[in-house]
Amino acid sequence: MATLPTQRILIVGGGSAGWLCAAYLAKMFGASKEITLVEAPEIGAIGVGEGSFPSLRSTLAALGIPEAQFVREASATFKQGITFRHWLNGEDSYFHPFSLPSQRQGVPELLPYWLQGLAGATPFAQAVTMQKRVTDARRAPKRAGDGDYSGAMNYAYHFDAARFAGLLARHARSLGVRHVQDHVEGALLTEDGAIASVKTREHGALEADLYIDCSGFRALLIGTALGSPFRSVSDTLFCDTALAVQVPYPAPDTPIASATISTAHEAGWTWDIGLQERRGIGYVYSSRHSSDARAEQVLRAYAGAAADGLNVRKIAMRVGYREQHWIKNCVAIGLSGGFLEPLEASGIGLVETAVQMLGALFPHNGDMAPLARHFNHFMRERYARIVDFLKLHYCLSQRSEAFWRDNADPASWPDGLRDKLAMWRCRPPQRLDFLTDVEMYPPSSWQYVLYGMGFERAMPPLPGLAPLAAVAQQEFANIARFAERAVADLPDHRAFVDQLCCHENAFRKDFHTIHATPGR
Repeated sequence: MATLPTQRILIVGGGSAGWLCAAYLAKMFGASKEITLVEAPEIGAIGVGEGSFPSLRSTLAALGIPEAQFVREASATFKQGITFRHWLNGEDSYFHPFSLPSQRQGVPELLPYWLQGLAGATPFAQAVTMQKRVTDARRAPKRAGDGDYSGAMNYAYHFDAARFAGLLARHARSLGVRHVQDHVEGALLTEDGAIASVKTREHGALEADLYIDCSGFRALLIGTALGSPFRSVSDTLFCDTALAVQVPYPAPDTPIASATISTAHEAGWTWDIGLQERRGIGYVYSSRHSSDARAEQVLRAYAGAAADGLNVRKIAMRVGYREQHWIKNCVAIGLSGGFLEPLEASGIGLVETAVQMLGALFPHNGDMAPLARHFNHFMRERYARIVDFLKLHYCLSQRSEAFWRDNADPASWPDGLRDKLAMWRCRPPQRLDFLTDVEMYPPSSWQYVLYGMGFERAMPPLPGLAPLAAVAQQEFANIARFAERAVADLPDHRAFVDQLCCHENAFRKDFHTIHATPGR
């Protein structure tokens, strides 16, 4: 039976996922496709974590959004990695930078030489990159003369999720996306189980050739209408609830951290993200290991007096992913397809992956079955590998609380992670341990976390390494020296963000108005 061309695309749901999808497809296909996005007027962005992965730079560049515009309109700041505090034993700290280990021409891979002790007691991430010293000094990853989306350091962003969705919405509409504000009440199916139309409260039936479900945790199309099974990973990743609060800065010129700060607690961990006008702080925890009341105590104790009197928002998280992200003429993108805790910013990264894959492999001729099979396999594999990576952060902990003891129990480890750790006990991780096309995190990310969490330094005797030992040792010294130069050369993070925004911004003016007191 002949298929009809895929011309009409209907996206159900807005937020970052829906509007990113709309803008990306509109930018790619122009007027050759009819793209409509329908969303309920009062449903806003979830915004858990408000962090991203470095891939967002290339996505924004592809959309044609200038970096300064993004920083200004999404209240964005720069993120150069994650500082992990107290994950190993309650007193430790390590850094997961976005920059790769030094790969200068003529210099060997540094990990084997670090394992042999040639960098002394310097932690792995600090020994092989300059980025920890740069973030410790609260420097930006780039200078004013650097081009859009490029800089001396690899970087991502922190941003306000609602403002980011608004920016994407305006951009998508400028590219020709039709915006319908209405309540989606369900879907009608064809005899063969595909979606025939989407029912709305005020606009009636909306029809398309391809339906994209960006309806969030509700999963109105892929879940409710089409019944795609949900694979829970709660037996591996225990955190299923988050409490979040937005904390103002004590002064308008308060320094902004250029890394996410992730601090471990008795039943989970807190994120601490610095935006232009506030810090976003949240406690991600296991409801099996903590009550909500106790979790709020932990969150408020971490946030301090700045959070006194502020409302805390509770977010229930269904952790796992759909067995099938694409069924018939419907594809799920974002939370409707799955959600994994916001530990390493996988959420927005998975949206980017799905949107870019859809755009590149689009079923222009209407034959969706082959792409659906390929898409489903790819997304399942990517989710499974992210689960392995996230569990790595927990499973090596030596903390004594029940939550951490349960995470350290090998019975809760995925088979893939268990095999990796078994192999790495006799030699370090390397590229051949990973399937590049389905990995979100490069081998270096695994190395940063693995050795940040105190994994044993296993390095077999390899005589072939000896001739370049002196070169490697010199490179460790070079990195330390170059880092000092980078700290001196790169601008202050807050000052650079303000410069990009080209303002004595409204926040500074409003701050003085709001906080002014008589007699001052």
